[in-house]
Amino acid sequence: MGFDRNTVIGFVLIGMLMIGMFYFNEKGARALEMEKQRIADSIAATMPKMDSAQARLDSARYEEARKAHTGAAFGQQAIGAEQLTVVENEVLKVVFTNKGGQPKIVELKKYKTFDGKPVILQNDTFGKISYKINSGGNQTAETSDLTFDASPITTNADKSQTISFSIKDSTGKEITHQYTMRPNNYMIDFSILLNGANQLVSQNTIDLMWQTQAQQIEKDFTYEKQQTHICYVNEGNFNFENLGNTGSEKKFETPVDWLAVKQQFFITSIIDKNKFNTADIQWEPIPDTSYRMIAQTHANCSITVPANGQVPLQLYYGPSDYNVLKGYGNQMQDIVPFGSGIFAFVKYINRYILLPVFDVIRNNVASMGIVILLLTLFIRLLTSPILYKSYVSAAKMKALKPEVDKLKEKHGDDKQAFSMDQMKLWKSAGVSPLGGCLPAVLQVPIFMSLYYFFQSNIALRGQSFLWSKDLASYDSIAHLPFNIPFYGDHISLFTLSAVVTSLLISVYSMSNMQDNSNPAMKYMPYIFPVLLLGVFNRLPSALTWYYTISNSITLILQIVIQKYIIDHTKILAQIEENRKKPVKQSKLQERMAAMQESNKKIQELKNKTQQKK
Repeated sequence: MGFDRNTVIGFVLIGMLMIGMFYFNEKGARALEMEKQRIADSIAATMPKMDSAQARLDSARYEEARKAHTGAAFGQQAIGAEQLTVVENEVLKVVFTNKGGQPKIVELKKYKTFDGKPVILQNDTFGKISYKINSGGNQTAETSDLTFDASPITTNADKSQTISFSIKDSTGKEITHQYTMRPNNYMIDFSILLNGANQLVSQNTIDLMWQTQAQQIEKDFTYEKQQTHICYVNEGNFNFENLGNTGSEKKFETPVDWLAVKQQFFITSIIDKNKFNTADIQWEPIPDTSYRMIAQTHANCSITVPANGQVPLQLYYGPSDYNVLKGYGNQMQDIVPFGSGIFAFVKYINRYILLPVFDVIRNNVASMGIVILLLTLFIRLLTSPILYKSYVSAAKMKALKPEVDKLKEKHGDDKQAFSMDQMKLWKSAGVSPLGGCLPAVLQVPIFMSLYYFFQSNIALRGQSFLWSKDLASYDSIAHLPFNIPFYGDHISLFTLSAVVTSLLISVYSMSNMQDNSNPAMKYMPYIFPVLLLGVFNRLPSALTWYYTISNSITLILQIVIQKYIIDHTKILAQIEENRKKPVKQSKLQERMAAMQESNKKIQELKNKTQQKK
């Protein structure tokens, strides 16, 4: 069993498609960021220069004066000692502050950062929820500047916990922020209750400000930054924006269900059950990695206050887990990037085939590395009919090689005549010229679905196997003191094993290829595995471990099928039987044959004309 030209072309096309996708996606993103930076620099050049120290001083004075003014306007309620209240369930620990009646620090209890520290999705340095109110006398105040009164934590009949923060002015107007946390749940119900809403806010509308920041959680800062997105549902449709290298903004003039900052495996989100009227969100990446901060975001959301004065919001602080997010019924499961761009369709393979099978296996097998091995066997079993047809087609091609060689010798440099006779030979023997190419191309969806699956599956995070400490990140057996372009600053052993097994497949395939006269075809299959060295070196070790297993199985199958399953004598006998049958051609084949015949006649006419001259 050997690989025919079409099979090799199929695999080369897959390689070119993959490499092209990686290259152009990265190149396009870089070009977009460079253009944004150029525009920002041009605008900055036209702005008057300001001393930064003076600017900070002026800003501090303004903030101090504003808070003092706010306190005076709202019964001095901006003044008061800060009080913190901790509310927690099995998965969340939230520290609330009476300053603004809002969450101050949010910790995920079941997860740790790459260096063993708590995963904090909101901290007190930048996180904020606030909106303006009319504080009387043509004055306004920010709720984040006001000191609320905290109520005791109450436990409800369903075991959920509720805490409320309220504030009143001298005329009886009251604002209440109420938070409810349910057991084993990452979603927090957040209600704003306004007594006297028509006086507290203008036109029964709240302009809510939501600030958050994404701190580094995973080992590879650059890779985590690439996986950080601004996600949203606008007019019922999910979409996202890449973080990029420069700040940007997204405005919505139509209703928005929710806004979210999605890091590699964790999400911070604000949801309006009644939908935000309009919204805009700005994000600013932090270039200095020493702060271990990826980006800061600032959103403004317009909310209509219902007649009862209660605004039903929700806050999500939790993992990017498809099964968890799907349970909320608000499209948040679309945040998990199981497929995007031209490969968006593979998300259905991941959601409805790979993820359920993966969950069944991991619920019964302790080692995540063995889970990936068993998942690989399942995938190979699923695709075996397609691959077997490819192998049989290649075997038929190899059996016909002596006759193809005779046709080459007969026609010499007349490639058109050779192509026509070769097509007739294949057709008379019942061999499809696409028998090797199509099965290879059909594997692209499987390849891409796994590429997204292993990058997005949080169940792999923190799981060790062999020398890999975290299957959701690259494995490293050595750290280099320098950075190699297109490769990185570390050596991944699973990447090396995936590349070596890919090279072995190429060597074996080329040694059995029936037509290796084309010099380009001799070396083309070796280029793709080598390029994988740079592409895979920063990808999760779960993915490179999968390719190591898959490649090993492919190599074993090729040898076994060739030596013990495919009988070349039977194939030759079958070819002879096919030749005795009447040949039926499809309309496409008839058109191709007619076109080739027409081209042959044109060529013969040209030759006769030249001979007469």
